[in-house]
Amino acid sequence: MSIKVASITKTYKTQKALNNISFSADKGQIIGFLGPNGAGKSTMMKILTGFVKPNSGEVLVDDIDVLQNPLAAQKTIGYLPEHNPLYSDMYVREYLQFQAAIFKVDKNQIEACIKKVGLTAEAHKKIHQLSKGYQQRVGLAAAILHNPSVLILDEPTTGLDPNQLIEIRALISELGKEKTVLFSTHIMQEVEAVCDRVIIIKKGEILVDKNLADLKENKQQTIIVTFDYKIEEQFINRLPNVVSYKNNYDNTWYITFESEEDMRSKIFDFAQENGLKILGLNTENKNLETLFREVTQ
Repeated sequence: MSIKVASITKTYKTQKALNNISFSADKGQIIGFLGPNGAGKSTMMKILTGFVKPNSGEVLVDDIDVLQNPLAAQKTIGYLPEHNPLYSDMYVREYLQFQAAIFKVDKNQIEACIKKVGLTAEAHKKIHQLSKGYQQRVGLAAAILHNPSVLILDEPTTGLDPNQLIEIRALISELGKEKTVLFSTHIMQEVEAVCDRVIIIKKGEILVDKNLADLKENKQQTIIVTFDYKIEEQFINRLPNVVSYKNNYDNTWYITFESEEDMRSKIFDFAQENGLKILGLNTENKNLETLFREVTQ
């Protein structure tokens, strides 16, 4: 098991950033670590990498106790923090040589790493001359330079253009074949494109921990219907296969069904039977974005 987090709690004065968090991850998994701003994602990542100590709990990376032996654990971790700390006056290749010296990495590995993250044409430049996207690549190169078994990436695609996004997603997917990757992002399509599993936290607690394959097999569907006047909840309850419902506006309902059948026809029949007019009828697929919105709102 590459990562094991058990009962981690972290408090900053009176604010509880993490509340009894537990999860584990195996080699070859790419995990999207999601949550609204202030949910505790960055705090958990800093604890995993040994930069912040929790109030209680246990963290193991490659069977090394991060809290008891952080330096040994950090040798097995590649970390790209949210605010990428680079020495902007250094040249790209010079900076990576500096990082390589810290980890005692062979110089040949530097050139291979530069090529892997697409920095070959920029390696002769100073870091401050690079765009935000290319600076992210330098940070990612530094994170994988020593061939770590675990990658912790906090918002790794910040500032990338659409073409760069595709390239970095492909790189993360490739790295995930032989490493454990935990990365946070606010881009749901990114998670759906590269991740095997998703963990959603809010206010320091895990709300969802699911394999994406299970989510895609979900038979739930959400239909947004607007009637010509306000109706009561008891009428919505008459519909078959209703899992949940929400009245966002006076006449508009978000109704979730558990069924393989398209339930829009049932709503249409229901409206006719009850003398209602439908002013709007749309379906919303049960995907990661709708799940995220449901559990974090």
